[in-house]
Amino acid sequence: MSKRSSVRSNKNSISSQTKNSIKSQKSFSYVKDPLLVKAIVKYGKDGNKLTTVVATPGQGPDRPLEVSYTDTKVIGNGSFGVVYQAKLCDSGEMVAIKKVLQDKRFKNRELQIMRRLEHCNIVKLKYFFYSSGDKKDEVYLNLVLEYIPETVYKVARHYSKSKQTIPISFIKLYMYQLFRSLAYIHSLGICHRDIKPQNLLLDPETGVLKLCDFGSAKHLVKSEPNVSYICSRYYRAPELIFGATDYTTKIDVWSAGCVLAELLLGQPIFPGDSGVDQLVEIIKVLGTPTREQIRDMNPNYTEFKFPQIKAHPWQKVFRTRTPIEAIELVSRLLEYTPYARITPLQACANVFFDELREPMTRLPNGRALPPLFNFTELELSIQPSLNSVLIPAHIQQQGGGGSEVAGGSTGGAEGGGAPNAGAAATGGSADGGSNTTMTSEGGQAPVSAASKEPAEMA
Repeated sequence: MSKRSSVRSNKNSISSQTKNSIKSQKSFSYVKDPLLVKAIVKYGKDGNKLTTVVATPGQGPDRPLEVSYTDTKVIGNGSFGVVYQAKLCDSGEMVAIKKVLQDKRFKNRELQIMRRLEHCNIVKLKYFFYSSGDKKDEVYLNLVLEYIPETVYKVARHYSKSKQTIPISFIKLYMYQLFRSLAYIHSLGICHRDIKPQNLLLDPETGVLKLCDFGSAKHLVKSEPNVSYICSRYYRAPELIFGATDYTTKIDVWSAGCVLAELLLGQPIFPGDSGVDQLVEIIKVLGTPTREQIRDMNPNYTEFKFPQIKAHPWQKVFRTRTPIEAIELVSRLLEYTPYARITPLQACANVFFDELREPMTRLPNGRALPPLFNFTELELSIQPSLNSVLIPAHIQQQGGGGSEVAGGSTGGAEGGGAPNAGAAATGGSADGGSNTTMTSEGGQAPVSAASKEPAEMA
């Protein structure tokens, strides 16, 4: 047999094996296969528990392989299931394993969506595997995700306990990356539906932010109705409160606006105690919605009577030292009419984020900013008219603004970071010229709380 024929034969056998694996997973008949549902547990000489499972890579072909991990501990739990922290044996890399009970009647939407996503501001799905539960025919889906130690929620709480707000430069850095992640998933038709500080993972050393928890996410189809009872209350868009079922990805934009306002204020902007109270909190700031605005949110509510309350001026909502650009951006995100809200990419291009586009801007620890401008062809095709603003001049000179612009903000260093470099960021000072360090209003880099509290993945 020739070498080419041998390779072709091997490919066919692998393909057949993969197809069988996929079929079994879709029908859940894999419960009968002990390799797919039973972990092999061993104990090392040091007494550490070593778990080996058959897992499928998060991206790429469905080629199951053995994955071993150790040092497992619970770091979070909720109605969805349990999140563990573990260490991969082959690489020593820390991962988070999200274990959720699988309903046999449905495909897992979170898994389907996460396998489609690959972006430097979205948590990466490394592997997934199924395991059996204690009860008969009980099956759990395990998502093996990259581990990131902090959340924006914990960082904000750290500042709040110190009677401070997060320095404005960090707010710019975090929100820019959130908007970029939203632009990406929205371009794929995916709505996250649970944007909140707890779901924004953060590496305090590199400044990298990654959106996580796609348990509520959905690919929105115009003709298909969606449940309105979605999204955490403080961040719930008004059309959801009005019971709309034909909403769009603009509900994520509203939620992002609430996150931005919260970081500027040091507390939630709309802290409602219930669904109705949530609407009251919104009306206190935005005023009573007009009949047209109500129709745009949900036509079934046009005859509903609301007390007439005037809008509270945005400048009076925030502290006097809050930059006018930040206030203006919030006002363009928190609009009653969904289509009046700006897009995530328009938010990225807003003047509020111009500091990030300066060539000499650096993190307080001396590192270069994380990759901010490594746009893919897909990202550059979303709203091409914004590309001249999104790609700073110094990046255009380095990468030429091609199909994939290399690197993030490099502080003047040549080359930048690799496209989609994730949490990797190069440290040290760039050669030549002075650097602008991100320490607005005397703020310091966020302090890691990892030693005090487990990371939150809710």
